[in-house]
Amino acid sequence: MGIDLSLIWFVIIVFATLMYIVMDGFDLGIGILFPLTRDAGERDVMVNSVAPVWDGNETWLVLGGAGLFGAFPLAYAVIVDALTIPLTLMLLGLIFRGVAFEFRFKATPAHRPFWDKAFLSGSLLATFAQGVVVGAVINGFSVTGRSYSGGALDWLTPFTLFCGVGLVIAYALLGASWLVMKSDGPLQKKMRCASKGLLLALLAVIAVISLWTPLAQPAIAARWFSLPNLFFFAPVPLLVIGLSAWLWRSLNHTHAHALPFVQTLGLVFLGFSGLGISIWPHIIPPDITFWQAAAPPQSQGFMLVGALLIIPIILVYTFWSYYVFRGKVQPGEGYH
Repeated sequence: MGIDLSLIWFVIIVFATLMYIVMDGFDLGIGILFPLTRDAGERDVMVNSVAPVWDGNETWLVLGGAGLFGAFPLAYAVIVDALTIPLTLMLLGLIFRGVAFEFRFKATPAHRPFWDKAFLSGSLLATFAQGVVVGAVINGFSVTGRSYSGGALDWLTPFTLFCGVGLVIAYALLGASWLVMKSDGPLQKKMRCASKGLLLALLAVIAVISLWTPLAQPAIAARWFSLPNLFFFAPVPLLVIGLSAWLWRSLNHTHAHALPFVQTLGLVFLGFSGLGISIWPHIIPPDITFWQAAAPPQSQGFMLVGALLIIPIILVYTFWSYYVFRGKVQPGEGYH
């Protein structure tokens, strides 16, 4: 049996996407949480907690996009054509947030509130657009031959907008639990309290999407609720319930600092797993699998050599940067 290069590349892209959601999710969440405090010192601590790592986190987005372009060109073409507007809004949000991130430290006190609002707006826009993209992928795309045949606004549905709101809540919870780990004092207390409310909101979002998706998509309902699949997939919602209860308990214990963030990462992973179960093995739901959308094996093999060289470097760099800047962020620390 030969090596399934398409499956290998699918795993690489899924891994890169998950790493991006986890790592860029909490620093986007920092911006979303800005309205919870007006204290300039606390906002500086919030931004300084991600200052050494935020731009490196977006490496995974570049890797995932480049891998999709090279390994599954049909999927890249259809997704970019179908989701031009939300993807453009996402990139504008990321750019605006990045500019605001740097400028707020160099701005005069009179101008800093403007850049704080820009940081919040860019974080919200980028996150909401990413959620809309996820919802559109779940809904599926109209494809005729090898081209997208739907309209420019087919992505604009109540379900995709709800997914956008849901991802804003998820990223905010990631950001709040990250700050529980990285801060002390009144700011940490605020973030513990915020995490509880965000956890309840996220559970409500998960419940609504879990009901909405199978009701709107018969194929997804059949995937989850047919036997024996029901027995294989039942641990996912059960783990969500159990992990949420554990997270709630951890947030009530002031000695738990890193654990809430790790537990939130677990919830994100379970949500991502549920998405994967729903659409597998389609890379362009509801009909085109990743094998059908794949580039020629020669192209995938050539790219794989480079990927196997660069991914370990990214992982080592990421680990080292987080290790060097571990620990609490103290008020008054400079911008790294």
